[in-house]
Amino acid sequence: MENSHEALRLILDSITEHIVVIDDMGTIQYANKSWSDFGSNNACSVGGNWRGINYIDECDKAAAMGDDFGEKARNGILSVINKEMPAFYFEYPCHSPDEKRWFMMRVTSLQMSCQDYFVISHQNITERKLAEEEVRNLARLDGLTDIPNRRAFDEFLYNEWRRCLRLKQPISLAIVDLDHFKLLNDIYGHQSGDECLIKIGALLKEFTSRPGDICARYGGEEFALVWGGTSLEQAETLSNRLLEEIHALNINNSDSPINKYLTASVGLAEMVPHLGCNEGELISKADSMLYKAKDQGRNRVEY
Repeated sequence: MENSHEALRLILDSITEHIVVIDDMGTIQYANKSWSDFGSNNACSVGGNWRGINYIDECDKAAAMGDDFGEKARNGILSVINKEMPAFYFEYPCHSPDEKRWFMMRVTSLQMSCQDYFVISHQNITERKLAEEEVRNLARLDGLTDIPNRRAFDEFLYNEWRRCLRLKQPISLAIVDLDHFKLLNDIYGHQSGDECLIKIGALLKEFTSRPGDICARYGGEEFALVWGGTSLEQAETLSNRLLEEIHALNINNSDSPINKYLTASVGLAEMVPHLGCNEGELISKADSMLYKAKDQGRNRVEY
C-alpha cells in the first residue's frame, strides 16, 4: 500500500462496476478495467481506450440512433455538471444477442485539486431485473397457451425494434393464423379447440430460444413470432419449418377444404429499423402478407 496511486488503480480495476471519471466538459479522464473490457467485448466503436473520449458526445450519438438511453444519460450527466441535481441514476436494458442484461447508471460529483470531476458508474443489475421480470410475466402470459399475450408482445416488439435500430440489425415478424379454426371448433367442440391452441403455443416456444425472440398469442387463433437480428431468408426457413411442424401435430380438422389435419397461414415481414419509421410499419407489412397467404389458398408463407 506504499504506492497509494497504484493501490487505488488496482482496487478500482478489481471492481465489477464499470467506472469512468469525466471533467466538466464530459471528457473521460479515467476508465477502470471493467469499463474498458465491456467496451472491447461488446463491439463498441471506442473499444478499450476511453481516455480522452467525450462521453456526452457518445450519448448524443446513441440518442441520434433512436436510443432512449443516450438522451436520458446525456440529460442526467448535464444536470449534475450544471449543479441542478446532486446526483443522477436510472436503470436501463442493454441486451446482447445471447443474453438479457440490465444496468443501473449513477452520476456523482467530486472535487480534486480545486476542479470539478464527475464519476459515472454502470452496475449490472440483471439478476434482480430477471426476478422482477418473472413476476411481471405472470400477468403477461396468455392464460390458456402459457405464452406471452398481446400486451407482452407489443412491449417486446417496441424494445426489440429499438435494439435492432441501435445495432443496425434486421428484425423479422411472422403472424400465424390457423386455417379454418372455426370449423375445428364447430366439429370437435371448444375443449378440443382449446387443446389445439395449447399444442400450438407449446410448439411456438421451440422457435424462440434467444433474448431477441418472442412468440405470443396475438388474438383468437392468431399467433405472432418476432425474431430479432434475423434476415428474411432465415425467417422464411423458420416459418416453413413451423408449418411442417404444425401439420406433423396431426390435429384433426376433417371439414377443412385444405387438409384433414390442421394447417396454418403465415404473413412474414422483415425490416432493418431506421429513423423515421417504427414497429407499426413492420406489423402492417406482416398483416398484409397474411391476407395475401389466405388469398393464395392458405397453408403457405407469404412475404
